[in-house]
Amino acid sequence: MKGLPQPPPQFVQKKARILEQLGVPGAEYTDASPKGSLDAGIRDLIDEINGLDGFVTTSSCAGRISIFVEGRKASIATADDGDARNDDDNGAEGGTGGAGASERDVGLPTEKLAGVGGKGGGGTWLFVSHDPVVLENADAGLESLLGLSNGHEATGQEDSRGGAAPRLVHFKFEPMILHVLTASLEHAQQLLRCGLQAGFRESGAINLVGTTGESVTPMVAIRSIGLALESLVGVQHAGGAPKCTVPCEYLHTLVQVSNERFEENKKRIARFRAGFLQAAQPPKKRDGSVWEDAQARRERKKVEGLRRKAELQTRQQQMGNNKNVEDFFALGLLSNTDLA
Repeated sequence: MKGLPQPPPQFVQKKARILEQLGVPGAEYTDASPKGSLDAGIRDLIDEINGLDGFVTTSSCAGRISIFVEGRKASIATADDGDARNDDDNGAEGGTGGAGASERDVGLPTEKLAGVGGKGGGGTWLFVSHDPVVLENADAGLESLLGLSNGHEATGQEDSRGGAAPRLVHFKFEPMILHVLTASLEHAQQLLRCGLQAGFRESGAINLVGTTGESVTPMVAIRSIGLALESLVGVQHAGGAPKCTVPCEYLHTLVQVSNERFEENKKRIARFRAGFLQAAQPPKKRDGSVWEDAQARRERKKVEGLRRKAELQTRQQQMGNNKNVEDFFALGLLSNTDLA
């Protein structure tokens, strides 16, 4: 890419380690995602980005529909008094750092709770698809397909510890998100520009300022929150199965809208890929020839001059001519610029 600096050694080392992990055979590769592997829908894009100097992907998702049971959010009451404790600053149950904590809390087992969005605290994925969901015969089995029981099923027994709050079930459509480590601010700016122009309007970057004297290597996130969709569709009581709390027609509508957004997501990915790969090509002049800076032109002219000198010497030997190279200067067949 035009004008981008050379990647610093620390970036080159990080990229080598990441590519080594990605180089593991598909049958052996695993990651922290529910799927546990790279999404086929953007594997080619990832390989193309990683093939360019100054860029390496660190995490990605091509887009997905999912059903997620959030983790435990309410505090558990103690067996002796049933008082619920407040969450502390670290999100742990029964911690001693929260306001109003008493001595009896010290030493009690702690349990991490889910955050505002339901992640953590023992949350469970019921269904994940990185492709549109086929809606054939959906009215007869969509709930089951998505991992939900119908709303008439028994909710199960209460939690033996008492006071366990029900867990909400989320339906989500999430468009592509791509995290890319870049070698410099200039690399990050180029990548961000391509993402924004492709429609990933909520893209951004972090680590823009160095704090340890090392070169700045920003992390860029290519994303589009505007395509996201989320709705509560069920509940899971303690000891029971997740049950659907909305009409099947509503589930059908959510899936249909998500399938449509899958298509728009694919279009934006294609625009981003085309724009980024075009930006990675050497710039061209109006006549279609490749643009080159002064240093590149000097190197090219030097190589061409040396090649012409060698060709003339070879021609002289083949013709049995005793003229030396200086004679070609006199004849105007060779100039000083050719040898610069």
